[in-house]
Amino acid sequence: MDKALYVAMTGASATLKAQSAVANNLANIDTTGFKAALVQTEAYAVQGPGLPSRVDATLKGPGFDASPGPLIQTGNELDVAVRDGHWLVVMDAAGQEAYTRAGSLQINANGQLVTASGLQVMGQGGPISVPPNQSVTLAADGTLSIVPAGQSPATQAQVGRVRVVQADGAALVRGGDGLMRMADGSTPPNAAGNVLTTGVLEGSNVNAAQSLVEMIELSRQFDMQVRVLHSADENARAANSLLRLG
Repeated sequence: MDKALYVAMTGASATLKAQSAVANNLANIDTTGFKAALVQTEAYAVQGPGLPSRVDATLKGPGFDASPGPLIQTGNELDVAVRDGHWLVVMDAAGQEAYTRAGSLQINANGQLVTASGLQVMGQGGPISVPPNQSVTLAADGTLSIVPAGQSPATQAQVGRVRVVQADGAALVRGGDGLMRMADGSTPPNAAGNVLTTGVLEGSNVNAAQSLVEMIELSRQFDMQVRVLHSADENARAANSLLRLG
C-alpha cells in the first residue's frame, strides 16, 4: 500500500507545481516578450538499499518556449522587437549581465536608456547614457542617435549602440526575476547587422486556449491522484481490520 501512496503523493506534488507554472503563464499573457514556461514530469527511481520498488514523480527542469510572440505595432521610436534567436542585453539588480526580449525602452530621469521595468540597457561599452536632446532615433542595427538640444534637426549625433547577442533558447535558463542567462555561465556572441525592428513590440507567446486546457487536464490529474491516495488509505484500513480479526 505504501508504494501506491508514495507514487500518488509525489505525482500530486509534481502536478501542483505544474499548475503553478501554467497559472504563471496565464498571468503573463500580456507581458511584453514573455516566454511561456514548459512543464513536464518524469519518473525517477529512488536510490537506496533494498529492492528498487520506489519511483518518484518529479517535475522536469523549468524550461521555456523560445518561439517568438506576435508583433504589436506601437509607432514608438524606442519600442523594438528583436530578431528570432537574439536577445537584448541588460544589467540585472545585482549588476550582472542578463538577457531579455522585452523591448519597450525609454529614457529615465537620469538620462539612461532603460527597459520598462527600469533595467539599464547595455551598449557596446557599457550602459547607454543619452544627453539632453530634441529627438531620439534607434536604427535597425541598434545605433542610437539624437538631435542635441538647441541644434537643428539636420544635426545628429550617435550616443551608443544597443548590444544584442545571439543565443539559442536551449542554452538559456530563466531566473526568478524573469531574465535569461546562459546555463553554463558563458557570454554569447554579439549579433551583427540589422537585428531590431523599431516601432513594434513582441507580445507574450503564451497560448491562452492551450494553457486553459492544460490547467483543466492538470486539475483532473490531481483529482485522480488524490482518489488513489484515498483508495490506498481505505485498503490499508481494511487490511488492518482483517489482521485484528485474525
